[in-house]
Amino acid sequence: MTIIVHHLENSRSQRVLWLLEELALPYEVKRYERNKATMLAPPELRRVHPLGKSPVIEDTAPAGGGTPQVVAETGAIVEYLVDKADGRLGEPAHRAALLRYRHFLHYAEGSLMPPLLVKLVLARVPLFGKAAQKKIQPMIDVHLDYVEAELASRPWFAGDAFTAADVMMSFPLEAARSRAGLNASRPATIAWLETIHARPAYQAALKAGGPYAYA
Repeated sequence: MTIIVHHLENSRSQRVLWLLEELALPYEVKRYERNKATMLAPPELRRVHPLGKSPVIEDTAPAGGGTPQVVAETGAIVEYLVDKADGRLGEPAHRAALLRYRHFLHYAEGSLMPPLLVKLVLARVPLFGKAAQKKIQPMIDVHLDYVEAELASRPWFAGDAFTAADVMMSFPLEAARSRAGLNASRPATIAWLETIHARPAYQAALKAGGPYAYA
């Protein structure tokens, strides 16, 4: 076994399992459960990485040999795995598709995920939570409209072919469908979600990762 995935339930790390399945790279899953009261990751993850968060992977056989490599942050992990798979599902050759690939690879966590996370936090704040959520929703809608327009013009985020950028975009859009207003009013995005959920590698990753509320 080469890759160990430290997998937290209902988290971004489900994308890592999916990408590993798409790339047909061998891996092992170590599962962690959230604290039922706080919903935070357990302290055991700090033994793997100082931040104590998931996803984190350990590559027990990195390219070129040497000591096992620990990689944190989903985007960094995705790029690492694409490199390990000799660039498969990575940067397209066409310049315009390449730029879209790079954009959505970073947009997923850099721009789309923050307002979704803010809404989740506000949902847990008593008294003022609902009013604050109403204020953040228009910001989320701007992003969802942008994504809808992009997917209405082509089948995948980078272009005509499925890439790792689609893997990165899956979690925030699944979260938006679950709790932030993504519904049938944005048909291209919903169709994209249904398409990725039907992929054999996605289904295999669900079996490997266990319960996942956003699929």
